[in-house]
Amino acid sequence: MISMNDDYISVPPKDYGPCPFVINIEEATKQNNYYRIALWTGKYLQLTLMSINAGDEIGLERHTDLDQFIRIEKGQGIVRMGDRKNQLDFQAKVYDDYAIFIPAGKWHNLINTGRTTLKLYSIYAPPEHPRDTIHKTKEDAEEHNGH
Repeated sequence: MISMNDDYISVPPKDYGPCPFVINIEEATKQNNYYRIALWTGKYLQLTLMSINAGDEIGLERHTDLDQFIRIEKGQGIVRMGDRKNQLDFQAKVYDDYAIFIPAGKWHNLINTGRTTLKLYSIYAPPEHPRDTIHKTKEDAEEHNGH
């Protein structure tokens, strides 16, 4: 079992699931510099940390068979969603401490509109990415067919 407290936040970049795991998620998210890392993958859900560069975006995507939760820990952006790829009729500005709920089947994108890196964590239920996923850059993610 890995347990982190405020005295020791940094953990080696790896997937700790499906073992019991406790961490200061805000600090871990803010410290993460990888575009995406699966920090915990279980049978029914997955936690990833993401770091989106200023002016960049996750990219338009849709998960037909899972719900997604995103929490912004640092930065600002715009989230867009809709039923069709070319009709994203829902839009909201997001900032530190905002939560985003993305229902299965919705097209969505999150764009970093700030001048600093956007730091977030995402929970997928069920898991979206292979266990032990680490994408150091967005290009790595695109190369491995992942958003």
